[in-house]
Amino acid sequence: MADTTASKHLSSISGGNIITDMKNLSSLLKTRRTVTFAYGFMFAFVAFTIFLAFSPSPNSSSPWFTNIFSTSTSTASSDSHRSQFSSIFSYFLPNNTSAATSQEQSRGFSSMPSQNTTRSNDTLSPNSRTEVKDPISVKNLTQITVLQPNRTSNSSVVIKEPAFANNQTQTAVNSDKGQVLKPNQTTVANPTTIQVAANQSENTRTKSGSLVKEGSGNQDKGDAGKTVSSNFTGDAGKTVSSNFTASLVKKQSNATKQSNETNSGKEVKQGFDNRVQNLANCDFFDGEWVKDDSYPLYKPGSCSLIDEQFNCIINGRPDKDYQKYKWKPKGCTLPRLNPRHMLDMLRGKRLVFVGDSLNRNMWESLVCILKGSVKDQSKVFEVNGRHHFRGEASYSFLFKDYNCTIDFFVSPFLVQEWEMHEKDGSMKETLRLDLVGRSSSQYKSADIIVFNTGHWWTHDKTSKGKDYYQEGNHVYNELNVLEAFRKALTTWARWVDANVDPMKSLVFFRGYSASHFSGGQWNSGGQCDSEAEPIKNVTYLRQYPPKMLVLEKVLRNMKTHVTYLNVTQMTDYRKDGHPSVYRKQNLSPEERKSPLHFQDCSHWCLPGVPDAWNEILYANLLVNEKQKQQAQKRHR
Repeated sequence: MADTTASKHLSSISGGNIITDMKNLSSLLKTRRTVTFAYGFMFAFVAFTIFLAFSPSPNSSSPWFTNIFSTSTSTASSDSHRSQFSSIFSYFLPNNTSAATSQEQSRGFSSMPSQNTTRSNDTLSPNSRTEVKDPISVKNLTQITVLQPNRTSNSSVVIKEPAFANNQTQTAVNSDKGQVLKPNQTTVANPTTIQVAANQSENTRTKSGSLVKEGSGNQDKGDAGKTVSSNFTGDAGKTVSSNFTASLVKKQSNATKQSNETNSGKEVKQGFDNRVQNLANCDFFDGEWVKDDSYPLYKPGSCSLIDEQFNCIINGRPDKDYQKYKWKPKGCTLPRLNPRHMLDMLRGKRLVFVGDSLNRNMWESLVCILKGSVKDQSKVFEVNGRHHFRGEASYSFLFKDYNCTIDFFVSPFLVQEWEMHEKDGSMKETLRLDLVGRSSSQYKSADIIVFNTGHWWTHDKTSKGKDYYQEGNHVYNELNVLEAFRKALTTWARWVDANVDPMKSLVFFRGYSASHFSGGQWNSGGQCDSEAEPIKNVTYLRQYPPKMLVLEKVLRNMKTHVTYLNVTQMTDYRKDGHPSVYRKQNLSPEERKSPLHFQDCSHWCLPGVPDAWNEILYANLLVNEKQKQQAQKRHR
């Protein structure tokens, strides 16, 4: 009985506990189920949201997410927050406005604030392209084209990048981590996640550094568009949109620039080579003078080494048109003398002018042309410190950065002026037709030598030829000037053949430069100060000088190749280019018109005619360099 009572008591106690435990367990299970359901719902919501955000479909159902990353970079703005959250709710509660927004977004890459979005009717078809301006600046924009995901290549986005002031660019190091830009840096995006269609070469043009591309159809669909789309969207939350834009522009513009520079460089070189090839078959001296306002090759008055005799502007010449002519051969176009290129060709070399004051005219012209292209003028100087270039036997200008010299040796006859003793003890001046100039040993190894002679053979002693010309110990009582000229040139030619190495040195001979005295000669009242235009009618040109016919015959009989610079006719046109009365400063009008005043109608104002001689010399050097390159290729 006691056992029965105890059993019931225990049973009641045990049953109460079980019921209580079950109730507690049920309550606990309800709480965990709620939490589990809540977490599960949140996980599903987040997963669904991420899926929509990164979906590559053109009919994306997540416009609100795109809006978040395409709004202004100022995330603290209350307007931005309202627009973002309103977009979120508009997705779940669509209305007419959100539907229209979604439709508009499907046309472009992403939606942007209306004040920062424009369309270009000149380059884009309607609804085919959207221009996105970087919020940093709207000036000096650079355009590029990016393919959209799953869109045809005719539909593209133009992303504009600002050009920063003061030529400063901005850089975001590891821009995918959203670091702040620092001054004087260039934006750089992750090169492994940005892909731009590489085969869109058609319908492409570059202008003023900008690139505008329209898809060629080689990548209508594919990973490139997807990669750009997904990375642009995903990175937008990590970096400002300008970083992506600037880096994309930088990559595309650099690639295009390199490609364009390479192609352009090849085209320019090919065109230049073709022109040089044409020069090899061109008669440089059959042509005409044409007006060209891009001349002269150096600013008048800018070259201090020009001798006073040639410095017409400093000496008061009022007209300047004589500086505006260039020589145009009929069979080709002379390249404009590029001073830096010519200095490169002369690097480590020695160019020497040998002759009379007309070669000094040409020498000063070339030094002025080349000197003007050197940045550090202190590195161009006359090696002996001279500043005046008359009266000495030789001069040498050193271009230190190029280790080259341009020299001038005075030798008006190319043979020696001499003196012999008379029986009464006096000295008699003669011209040794059998001895080359005294300075010849100083320039025989030069890389380029330009000779001339001619003008001094018109003076009284030489033209009359009485008791003046000498060979050995014999002085001719009378000798025709042309025969004396032939003898002198023959002496010079033999010296060149014996002393100048044709494998090392280029030899030129510049011909006779025409004079234009009117009403007398240089020492008898001849004038040319009224001339302001070149001769335009060939019938007014003078007969080809007989002395130059003698020269041509001598050159043909030489072993050494000598290039003849036949400037006679081209200079005969230029009666306007002489110093005339403007050969000295501070002359009164009476002195300028005085018949006793010697006008200079033989030499040339600088800048002026001798500059054209040097352009022809430059053209010859180009041809020679091209021929050497071709010869080297043949021997390989």
